[in-house]
Parts: sequence; C-alpha cells; structure tokens
Amino acid sequence: MRRWRPGPASVAVAALLCLLFGVLYLATQIRTVFSDQFKQEYAGLVLEATEHADSAREQLAVWQRMSGVSRDAAYQQGYRAARGEFARRLASLAALVDASPSPAPPLPSTLAADAPPETTVAQLGDVYAFWHAQREASSADVRLRATHVSRTLIVLATLLFCMLITALGMYAKRNRQLAGQSHEFEHASLHDPLTGLPNRRMLLTALDDAADGARTAIAERRVALLYIDLDGFKQVNDSFGHRTGDAFLVDVSARFRASVRKSDLVARIGGDEFAVLVREFVNETQLVEIARRLIACVVRADEEMGVGPVRASIGIASFPDDVDDPRHLVAAADAAMYRVKRDGKDGYAFAAPTGGVEREG
Repeated sequence: MRRWRPGPASVAVAALLCLLFGVLYLATQIRTVFSDQFKQEYAGLVLEATEHADSAREQLAVWQRMSGVSRDAAYQQGYRAARGEFARRLASLAALVDASPSPAPPLPSTLAADAPPETTVAQLGDVYAFWHAQREASSADVRLRATHVSRTLIVLATLLFCMLITALGMYAKRNRQLAGQSHEFEHASLHDPLTGLPNRRMLLTALDDAADGARTAIAERRVALLYIDLDGFKQVNDSFGHRTGDAFLVDVSARFRASVRKSDLVARIGGDEFAVLVREFVNETQLVEIARRLIACVVRADEEMGVGPVRASIGIASFPDDVDDPRHLVAAADAAMYRVKRDGKDGYAFAAPTGGVEREG
C-alpha cells in the first residue's frame, strides 16, 4: 500500500484547524472571564448596598436609643426619617439580590426596618459574608482563566510557528525536488541517453551561440564542425548484437571526449553519427589534427574490442570560411563526409566554400 506523506498543504490545513479550535477555546475563555468579572463587580455592588443598609441601621439604632429621653416632634420626625431610610436601603439591597446574575439566597423575610436590632445586625452580617465570598470566588476565577488564556496564546503561537516553519521547509524541499526533476528532464532532452553526449538539439543551440560569439568578437574568430560517421558499424550489430554495438558506441564516445579540448563540444546526432563543434581555431592544420585524432580513437576502440573493422569518415566545414550562414554548417560538413564515403571511406574532407572545390585528406 502507498504510504501517505503529509505535504505543505496538509500541514497548512492542520495549522488552520488548530488555529480555529484555538480561537474557539479562547473565545469561550474570554467570555467566561467577562462573565466572572461581571459577577465580581455585581457582588461589589451588593456589598456596597449592604454597607449602606448597615449604616442606615446604625443610624436608626441611635434614634431608638433616644426614645426614652425625648419624644417631641423633632424626635418623631428624625426617627421616621431614619426608619424610612433604613427601609429604602433594605429594599434596594433586596432588589439587587433578587436580580443577581448567579443563584443567590434571597434576603430573610424577617429583615425589616421594624425588626429587633440584634436580628438585623446578624442577618446583614450573613448577607455581607455571603457576597464577600462570592466576590472573592469570582476574582479567583478571573485570575485562573486569565492564566489559561495567556498560556493558550503562548502554546497556540508556538504551535502555529512550528507548523509554519515545517510547511516552509516542506515547500522548500518540494521546490528543490521539482527543480531537480526539471533539471533531469532538461538534461534528458539535451543529451543522448546511451552515451551521455549532447544530442542534435543541444549541438544546434551551441552552434548558434558559437556563431554569435564569432560575429561579436573583437578579433576574428572562426567556428568549425566535424561530422563523423562510423564505417562498418552496422556489421557490429549484425554480427555481435546490439549490446556489443552499444558498448562500442559508449567507448568511442568517451575516447572522442578525451581527444578534444574542453571548450569543444562532442555530440551524438544519430545512430552511428557524431559531430564535434570546434568553437575557435586558428588554421586548418588544427582541424586536420582533430580529425586524425578522432579517426585514431575509432581504430583503437576497434582493436581493443575486436569487432571490426570499424573506421570513420569525417566531413569538415567552417564558418565563415566555407559557409556564410552557420545554420548551413551541419549540412556542409555532412556533404563533405559523404564525399569521403564515396571516395573509399576512412578519411576526412573539407567542405568547399560557396562556389569553390572540396579539399580532402
């Protein structure tokens, strides 16, 4: 079974899912924090109302202790005002307790303005203690959830950063792989699969570049092409098989490459046809020497493998000496090579300049 391997897209999707769940969790926690903070503030309002009610109770107790001293109109008016204020404070406190956002015990029904002072003191104390505990609990919840939120943000940011780095690393690795594959495809399209030599397509491209360089050079530069055909190679395949024939081509190719300069290009342009692009030369003597070395390479390969006789016919053409258009260089060298074949093979010949006569050796 084919193993599943996560790619940059799957890592990105996982990161988005983590981000989504993290945001949902943070939203829930933040909402709870606001709720607890509201409960805390509400408990503070109830405590404040309880303190006001207790203050009104103390004021009423003062008037009650004065009841044996004076009962004139001023006393009666002050006592009624203190009792009314205490009743209003109790009513306000009861309204806050009844509207509590969280479950809370209601005020005792015995907590009233006309209740005994010792009773109201104890009951208000119980109310204050309960809501003080509620405020402390809400405050603790707020601190705890705020800690959870900060930790979640740190973990989420770290996770997203790691996933982002992982995705970028995988994306870079995938790009390197694609670049390598692209290079392999390009290399395969420009090289012969058997010998590893450049093919006809790469030869023509290199020929155009060399001709352009010759045209734009400050000093005069000439470009030459040697077209090579192996004489008797078909007999190798027929007598020894294609595997031996392929081995012979590989051996000859390696010898060709070793016999020319690094600046020159050796290409395989057909089954048993090769070409050597000489990017720069001084005179025809250099070309003759190259042709003789190429012929010797074929002879030595034939002698070592014992499959012959296999020899080489070579046609030589140069630009701008023999042709005025570098696109005709291959055709001119090919025509010169066929002249060698017609004249007995195993040799070389120069292409005739336009309107001239071919030279051979």
